Amino acid sequence: MQMLIINGQSQQVDVAPDMPLLWVLRDVLGLTGTKYGCGIAQCGVCTVHLDGQPIRSCVTPISAVAGRAITTIEAIGETVVGQAVQQAWLAHEVVQCGYCQSGQIMAATALLQRQPKPDDQAIDAAMAGNLCRCATYTRIRTAIHSVGQVEEA
Repeated sequence: MQMLIINGQSQQVDVAPDMPLLWVLRDVLGLTGTKYGCGIAQCGVCTVHLDGQPIRSCVTPISAVAGRAITTIEAIGETVVGQAVQQAWLAHEVVQCGYCQSGQIMAATALLQRQPKPDDQAIDAAMAGNLCRCATYTRIRTAIHSVGQVEEA
């Protein structure tokens, strides 16, 4: 049995300790907002927060996250920054196919929580490895900058 803290709620799961967090979230707990992309931590689609830091859930064993705070896309809008990022994504029409967007939003939110007004270099570094096949990178950058500008007002 593993004790997890997911989106502020304690959850007990009876799974193998090497089971990836992604599959626990999706298949055991029914939190399907976190997507499967590559399975080797290269695309960023499966990004969640672990103690506020973005991680790739597809390669993170459940034993490594027991008792730590896990936040998924389902709860990111409950934070001020997460809600602002989601609103910016809509305002700047970031989403095309949408498959990568939960990972993109999780990475952007983590960046803005630690650096409220990032420059292009900081955005590129934080978002590196979050792939978008629709190539909405310019919109993503614009949306991230707009959240920083809102924080100023």
